[in-house]
Amino acid sequence: MSVAVTTLADHLRAARAEGRRLLIPYVMAGVVPDWLDLVRGAAEAGADAVEIGLPFSDPMLDGPTVQRAAALAAGRGGRPRPLLDELAGLDLDVPLVVMTYANVAVTLAPERGVGGFVDHLAEVGVRGVIVPDLPLEESAEYLARAAEAEVAAVLLAAPACDDDRCRAIARASSGFVYCMSSMRITGERADLAVTARETAQRLKGMTDLPVVTGFGISTAEHAVRACADADGVVIGSALMRMVVDGAPVAEVVGAVAAFRRALSSVGG
Repeated sequence: MSVAVTTLADHLRAARAEGRRLLIPYVMAGVVPDWLDLVRGAAEAGADAVEIGLPFSDPMLDGPTVQRAAALAAGRGGRPRPLLDELAGLDLDVPLVVMTYANVAVTLAPERGVGGFVDHLAEVGVRGVIVPDLPLEESAEYLARAAEAEVAAVLLAAPACDDDRCRAIARASSGFVYCMSSMRITGERADLAVTARETAQRLKGMTDLPVVTGFGISTAEHAVRACADADGVVIGSALMRMVVDGAPVAEVVGAVAAFRRALSSVGG
């Protein structure tokens, strides 16, 4: 990991200050043998950070495409800890953010619990982490240990959250606030949900952290429309669908570059 990258929040805020719309592609760790080339390519194609999924058998938010990607990774023998260790050899100018579930977080280093998990993320150069099934009310130890390890704990805010809940999530989050576009699992959509922009607008009035919208951002048009209110977007299923359908890394990286060009057309 490049020494130029300090904290996730600092990196994203600096990009936002330049008028840049943030682009965070998602890559399932181990989905194909050359998955690290996909991470490198996404970074070089204009990503502001790369979200790394860890394969897990019982996800609560992953739709069919990401589940297929996880099954491919698991079928190749991919396990969370060795896959994380592969990240240590990367030298990127953008931060990595790991997305996984509480089961993985508490069992990665069973003798050390959640503290061992975030310490391991820091050791391999990961700057942020998303654990969507860990309730805010049960996150005190996780948030404290993540802060000690200087790994940003990114929390999700959903359209169903009332304003008080959104404020609490925004206060507890670090790195950025992940804005769910709709009350649905991940997956490609024909249209951008109306709730995507409404939720981003609410969150933007509550925090100085970057607000990044994900879940269902499927086309360049969706990304541009979402960024009318959010600071950036996560692109997941649209890229992973290409991978699981057999597209070569260069083609997927080309899709990342196309999202970058579209976002640059409206700033940054």
